[in-house]
Amino acid sequence: MSTYYSQLAERMRERFGERISDCLVAHGELTVIIDKGCLLSIGEVLRDDAEFSFEQLLDVCGVDYSAYGNGAWEGPRFAVVYHLLSVAHNHRLRLKIFVEGEPPLVDSAVSLWASANWFEREAFDLFGIVFDGHPDLRRILTDYGFIGHPFRKDFPLIGNVEMRYDPEQGRVVYEPVSIEPRVNQPRVLRDDHRYSGLDKGEKSGA
Repeated sequence: MSTYYSQLAERMRERFGERISDCLVAHGELTVIIDKGCLLSIGEVLRDDAEFSFEQLLDVCGVDYSAYGNGAWEGPRFAVVYHLLSVAHNHRLRLKIFVEGEPPLVDSAVSLWASANWFEREAFDLFGIVFDGHPDLRRILTDYGFIGHPFRKDFPLIGNVEMRYDPEQGRVVYEPVSIEPRVNQPRVLRDDHRYSGLDKGEKSGA
């Protein structure tokens, strides 16, 4: 399978040239990295050209690299990853685009694959990635009043706001989170004081 994808990667290099930043084959999978300005032009060829025939978009997800390699990452903070499937050829492709800026911005793929609609809304909701040209870009998993993007590495584990029902106002209200921040410490295993002074045989019941 790796040989097959190596050959597919070579065909893509020949077809797209400098528009491809890199082609990686690992663990029997092909990842192609492209510039964000080439998404629609390359995506159209990948979908319509009989040599590739990636007619189905399986998933779109965001990635936050800010903590990657224990902070050693020096590239763009965010990436958008498209998982494509060719039913005709029974092969798959991972298409990756790095994006910078705040908010990070990339073209919407809805015009190429309709299934991108809700996937892009999810990436927008959880990572704050904006998909230019999306027909209805709004939150899909969090509430309308939610603050921030919970899959970003710098999002606090306790959140920013909490909600409760206020009987006097007759509605749900949002307030600053009241949970005390907690830092988890590695668990340290120590000898149990109940067995102090006992030898191994006594501990085991021997």
